[in-house]
Amino acid sequence: MEEVLMGFAAKLSDEEVTRFADMDGVVSVLPNSMLELHTTRSWDFMGFTQSHVRDSQGGDEFGQNPRASAMKDLALHLKKWKGMCQTENNFTCNNKIIGARYYNSYNEYYDGDIKSPRDSEGHGTHTASTAAGREVASASFYGLAQGLARGGYPNARIAVYKVCWVRGCAAADILAARHSNWIFPCNGTRDITSTSAGNDGPWLGWVSNYSPWSLTVAASSIDRKFVSKLVLGNGQIFSGIVINNLELNGNISFNLGRRCSKCFCPRNPFKFSRLPSWGPRFTQSQGKDCSLRVPWDGSGVIMAGGVGIIMPAWYFNDFAFTFPLASNTPSADKIWTKNPMATILVGETRKDVMAPIVASFSSRGPNPISPDILKPDLTAPGVDILAAWSPIVSPSEYERDTRTAQYNIISGTSMSCPHASGAAAYVKSIHPSWSPAAIKSALMTTAYVMDTRKNEDKEFAYGSGHINPVKAVDPGLIYNTSKPDYINFLCKQGYNTSTLRLITGDDSVCNSTKPGRAWDLNYPSFSLAIEDGQDIMGISVGQLQM
Repeated sequence: MEEVLMGFAAKLSDEEVTRFADMDGVVSVLPNSMLELHTTRSWDFMGFTQSHVRDSQGGDEFGQNPRASAMKDLALHLKKWKGMCQTENNFTCNNKIIGARYYNSYNEYYDGDIKSPRDSEGHGTHTASTAAGREVASASFYGLAQGLARGGYPNARIAVYKVCWVRGCAAADILAARHSNWIFPCNGTRDITSTSAGNDGPWLGWVSNYSPWSLTVAASSIDRKFVSKLVLGNGQIFSGIVINNLELNGNISFNLGRRCSKCFCPRNPFKFSRLPSWGPRFTQSQGKDCSLRVPWDGSGVIMAGGVGIIMPAWYFNDFAFTFPLASNTPSADKIWTKNPMATILVGETRKDVMAPIVASFSSRGPNPISPDILKPDLTAPGVDILAAWSPIVSPSEYERDTRTAQYNIISGTSMSCPHASGAAAYVKSIHPSWSPAAIKSALMTTAYVMDTRKNEDKEFAYGSGHINPVKAVDPGLIYNTSKPDYINFLCKQGYNTSTLRLITGDDSVCNSTKPGRAWDLNYPSFSLAIEDGQDIMGISVGQLQM
């Protein structure tokens, strides 16, 4: 099979960059930019029970914690695996984590980085265990979301390709990792690429990963949410959305502090060493300018000697954060009194009868490059997801937070993406001969319809709908996409024969370089950008009846 990425990483001067860019056969020259990550009950919520257990393998980007219970050894050795396991700094592979590599093109390591495939951020362990973690009984985050934790595909093997560090994720490292484990779909690979839609919602047109050969996954809620109660000195109670395991002792109230504009809005948010220590008080983040000055994670309150924070839920109130101190999010204006006293109680779990709803942070379409290709493709659970965590990093990821956790609750399209990966691995185990396009089609055409009354952006928010792994194994029909389909699509998008061959790695030809629409791509969904009164053209679809 041919490699998809016909490229390399190199250190070049500005003059060399210009010279390379003008050479025949060079599609583009890109800087080595730093990219950011898109950030139990979820599988049961989709009707995907413990009985759905098969074999497969996958990979993750932020390293792995091989000592996590969710990554414990499997009984059978996978003899056909020929990959590498880099064992620096006491990292080991087993029959669950069958391979591990790390990439750092800058060769720079900061405090918190571990020069090995080991996860020092928590993200890689969380996503991998969501997709393929073993069953672990009584898993929880300090008692919250307690139950049997498992990935979508517990018997799957995992290959780790670590490209993300404290500084970020270098494009050159992602390129190198993909050279190691990924093939362009046109060239016969059997691996499906599941990608996150991004966390730039709720504005339209910010969806990421919009190529037609990747599965782009939005994030939506499950039927569980976490709340904590704020009890005022007069007995009045407010509830806020937060993940709080910190006990402030419900029998003791603390000073609520003065208005933010008078006591906690330094001109420079980084000069916290000048802030006074107020003793055991809350900070009330209330002033209209405080959102620009007070760190949202509560770290400034810790440095100022506070014991908790009350944050107004101005915008994002559909998912919870793990803070390094007790937190709550009611309306700040309603709790102000002359001599305010309050305490925050330990968080609790409640049922969310409105789920599933696409999260406010989940990036929306339309597709900014090819508007005829509807993106995202579908949505999956990505709000308040419990999964394994690296004990090297605190659950809030704040350096002064001394807590450690085997499991953590976080949100993001990075959490929904591994749900789709686990579902794809399950479908592939049932139908090992299916192509990535066939598996993607099965997941999309069997997704169930979302309630448009709860999701005002409709298909631009959730694509084909909410993923349904159980039904995906028997979709009824498949929209399969072959190499000629992708070639025709690329040619209509402006590629000529020379640039096309750099992608396919063979002697493919663009018979016509005339720009066109992508409607004839055998894709499980489509979108049309039309004006009032414009005729709607027919779309040619090929389908394989099952």
